[in-house]
Amino acid sequence: MASITIRNLDDDVKRRLRIRAAEHGRSMEEEAREILRHVVGEAKPSHDLAAAIRARVAPLGGVDLNLPQREAMREPPAFDQA
Repeated sequence: MASITIRNLDDDVKRRLRIRAAEHGRSMEEEAREILRHVVGEAKPSHDLAAAIRARVAPLGGVDLNLPQREAMREPPAFDQA
């Protein structure tokens, strides 16, 4: 097992860690390990925006859109030199 030392930890952060550890019935060291396991140990989901939006709105059902017919493309402008 590896060990780390955390220097220059704010007194307020240490106090809150001590309180949180006591609330969970753990030592401060075990609480810090649990926090690190939770934050670093989990794999991040891929950042697929389309999939995230689809998953968010899928329970709401689908929507049928009436799209107008597209017109033919116009001719590009001619930039002839006269």
